[in-house]
Amino acid sequence: MENLRILNLDLHNWTFQEFLEQLEAGVVVTPNIDHFVKLQKDKEFYECYVNSEHIVCDSRVIQLLSRFLYPGKGVAEQIAGSDLFPAYCEHHKDNTDNVKVFLLGGTEASVEIAMQNINHNTNSNVVVAGYSPPFGFEKSEEESKKIVSMVNDSGATALAVGVGAPKQEKWIFAHKDNMPDVKLFFAIGATIDFQAGAVKRAPRWMVNAGLEWFYRMIKEPGRLVKRYLIDDLPFLWLIVKQKLGLYRNPWES
Repeated sequence: MENLRILNLDLHNWTFQEFLEQLEAGVVVTPNIDHFVKLQKDKEFYECYVNSEHIVCDSRVIQLLSRFLYPGKGVAEQIAGSDLFPAYCEHHKDNTDNVKVFLLGGTEASVEIAMQNINHNTNSNVVVAGYSPPFGFEKSEEESKKIVSMVNDSGATALAVGVGAPKQEKWIFAHKDNMPDVKLFFAIGATIDFQAGAVKRAPRWMVNAGLEWFYRMIKEPGRLVKRYLIDDLPFLWLIVKQKLGLYRNPWES
């Protein structure tokens, strides 16, 4: 495995299957374009990323642009959190004595349905518990202690946090040391809602064409039009700057 520098991150350049088979411990983050833009402005978020053990490419657009930066090479394969997490559960369906997953995120209904769907699809009990945290939970020490106790009491060895970036990454790093039995932490965004069927993923052909963002924007225009068409546009200029040797990491002197 080699690293590829994209802006201020070193992406770990695995194939999907190779990454899945070696994945045992650490924090998994899956940067997309919106994350890269936030990483230029939010130092705490950046520090979470650079201190994560696994940094893999969530976005097909980033994969394609990596070939512009590194002709003849680029990112080997897109490893989206929404594909990786269910694949991890499937991979360990016969290893539930050693792998137990806790889901944190979604609504009260969706986290329960996601747990049932994953266990049904894998014909296992790999997901042992789940919890939908209230709005603003990350600012409440009492609520965070409650969640940590729930995770510890469940016997989970893997925690999947799907509450959106950068909240999920910051919460993981603030509390992971208080969950000694959890070996693997996933920051997975909307994956819990995807697994519950509450949010529909783009058709596979759109994912493969790098158009998943467009599908999601059409489905949730009120939330995503501004993010994708205004907030995230600077990413393309930053990539051009890197190609020209003009990009500088804002967090390095």
